[in-house]
Amino acid sequence: MEERYAADLLSVHTSGIGYLLKQRVADVEEFADTLRRVAEGGTALDPQVVSQLLVRRHSDPLDRLTPREREVLELMAGGRSNAGIAAQLVVSESAVAKHINGILAKLDLPKADADHRRVLAVLRFLGVA
Repeated sequence: MEERYAADLLSVHTSGIGYLLKQRVADVEEFADTLRRVAEGGTALDPQVVSQLLVRRHSDPLDRLTPREREVLELMAGGRSNAGIAAQLVVSESAVAKHINGILAKLDLPKADADHRRVLAVLRFLGVA
């Protein structure tokens, strides 16, 4: 199950959405009922999806990071720029930017004019925020 996709889907849409695991669509009658419900503006979420999202909500956001994202965040905490991180990891700056965007999303740090998300991510990594 792609938890990030399911969470993003739920954060964008409030009705007319469905997310079922492939083993749930084997029952044709149940699947047809689910399609009707979603077509009428309802919501259909697989119980396993709901369970995983609830577990994720109560876990440490840093646990969501991939090993590479953790490495990038650690280098950010060390004061490295994107260029410095790219040189250290022998990757492009655009790859670093993608990792940082993933970090910010997984740490639930939305864009805000009043906040510097990169600093907030480092503070969370250091256990200060």
